[in-house]
This record gives sequence, C-alpha cells and structure tokens, in this order.
Amino acid sequence: MENIFVFISIVLVASILQTSTGFGFSVISTPFLLMIFHPQEAIQINIILNFLISVLLFRKIRTDIDYVILKRFILGSLAGVPFGILLFISININAFKLGISILLLLFTLLLICRFKVKRTKFRDFIVGGISGLLSSSIGMAGPPLLLYFTGTDTEKEKIRATTLAYFIFIYFISLIVQIIFAGTEKIIWQSTLYAVLIVFFGLYIGQMIFSRLNQRVFRIFTYIILSCTGIYLFLESLSSM
Repeated sequence: MENIFVFISIVLVASILQTSTGFGFSVISTPFLLMIFHPQEAIQINIILNFLISVLLFRKIRTDIDYVILKRFILGSLAGVPFGILLFISININAFKLGISILLLLFTLLLICRFKVKRTKFRDFIVGGISGLLSSSIGMAGPPLLLYFTGTDTEKEKIRATTLAYFIFIYFISLIVQIIFAGTEKIIWQSTLYAVLIVFFGLYIGQMIFSRLNQRVFRIFTYIILSCTGIYLFLESLSSM
C-alpha cells in the first residue's frame, strides 16, 4: 500500500511538471521510481509514460514546434541510441544513481551560470545524439535539450513544444530497442496501466500552471527541479555504497 501511494505521488508530480515545463517527467520520475522498482523497470515505466504524455499533448503544442531543429534532433538521436542500449544492458544500480545525480547537477550548474551557446546545424545534431544516448540508457532525454534551449534563449513555448514532439519519437524508439535487446516485464505494463488516470489529472493541472508561468519564473522553476533532484539522488546513492 505504501509503495502504491509513493508511485501515484511520483507520477502525479512528474506529470504536472512535464506538462508545465516540457521536460520534468523523467527528471523527477526516474530517480524516485528507483525507490520502488529495479533500474530496468523504472526506466521502461518512465519511457512509456513520457511517450503517452507527449502524444496526449501533441495537439495543444503542435503550432509552437520548431520543425527544423526537431528534424535535426531526431536524426542525431539515431546515432546515440545504439550506444545507450549498451549502457542499459549493463547498468549497476549505485553507479547508475550516482551518474544521474552528477549529470543533473552539472546541467543545473551550467544553467545557473547562464551558459550561452550559439545554435548551429552541427550542434543540433550533437545535442540530438547525446539525448538519444541518454534516452535509451537511462530514460532521460530531456536535460541536453533543456540546456541547449536555455543556452540559446529559446522561448518557453518553443522549448516545451519541440521537446514534447521530439519525445514522441525518441521514447518510442528507445522502448522498442530496449524490449528487443533487454526484454520487458509484466509489472512494467501493469504499473503503467495503473498510472494512466493519474497522468490525465497531472496533465490538466500542469496545463493551468504553464499558462501562468512567465519566462523568468519558468527558468527559476527549472533550476529548482534539477538541483533538488540531483542533490537527493547524489546523497541517496552515496549512502547505498
């Protein structure tokens, strides 16, 4: 019963953040799902729910999508996915948690320091490749896109829309590749089914929040989400060693 309550809470909060920011689901859900699931289970649940949310929101966000950069992200990600699946197959739980925490804290530090980068075609492909690797290995495709978009001062509407559209592709591909090479479990699909209604509720709340966020609040919100999750996971992984 306690695990069910924790699972529902994780999915609800992560769904709200995903809808209001475009990237928050995997950042929140993956670390905390590790509290109640094995790594492969947590990653696949995260991927399936991320894909579902992105599909459900597509109609609302399609007019804000930057299709040029979306195409480059997709093409770049195809090069990263095969390397990511190799990591997925050989995951060590403590190293996995520690790696995610360091990655999140690094991204957060760069954002807080107002990391700036000029958008180029080549960099679009590179960011897509890194995102594809992280998607198929740890189910977290969002952080590289968030860092890149923030570094190029992209509007929050375009960040959310392009990221969610990209997620439809990358999480579908990552799930198929994981199932082929590592298989799947019944508990993954049962848990996902239980979470569907919670996801719908989270989408509704998140959409209301998004309409009230200005660019500055959106950026601060991003820092808080990434840093708190990274610090928690870092401390938790150290205590398990």
